[in-house]
Amino acid sequence: MSSEPSRSSHRARADPAGADLAGVRNDGADDDAIDVAVRAVLSSAAARGVVIIDGRSGSGKSTFARLLVERWPHPDGVQLLALDDVYPGWDGLFAGAAYAHARALMPWAAGRGGTWQRWDWARDRYSEIIDEVVPDRALVLEGSGALTSLSASLADVRVWLDAPADLRRERALARDGDVYRAHWDRWARQEEQHVSLHAPHQRATHVVMTA
Repeated sequence: MSSEPSRSSHRARADPAGADLAGVRNDGADDDAIDVAVRAVLSSAAARGVVIIDGRSGSGKSTFARLLVERWPHPDGVQLLALDDVYPGWDGLFAGAAYAHARALMPWAAGRGGTWQRWDWARDRYSEIIDEVVPDRALVLEGSGALTSLSASLADVRVWLDAPADLRRERALARDGDVYRAHWDRWARQEEQHVSLHAPHQRATHVVMTA
């Protein structure tokens, strides 16, 4: 893996309600469609449940996750794990999703705290800094590859976002620029494999078109 930066610029800030907003960004999705869907999800999300947000690149996942976390209505707050933080490189869609499932989602479901580390793209390995997932707060797992046959059984709410391919590509490249342009096809092939293997749109409780 090269020393290129991650596909996303990782930013963290504390939400007044105690939410962790690490790794989210605006990805240019249709704000009205996202807003309606976020309200629908919030009306059905459990105070200490799991929400999984999946979709191909440029479909609006990060915008959806950001709004969901910002508007989370339950007083205990919510924690977010974005797969962009744990993909081990440009060929790592499946490995990143499996890592998050094993290190965060499964321990959370078993009532234990989970730990995970961000992928360090400059050093081509996981960072030494350890982040935690605590079992007494709701969990949002967001990213391409997140919704599988295994993860679906652990999530109260499962969201699949989609948009036409040309619009998704335009959004993603406007967001991430030339760094992503060189890898678009490479990443899209992994997304298509994920869709073929796991049919995430069929496992979703909410299917949202963001165009």
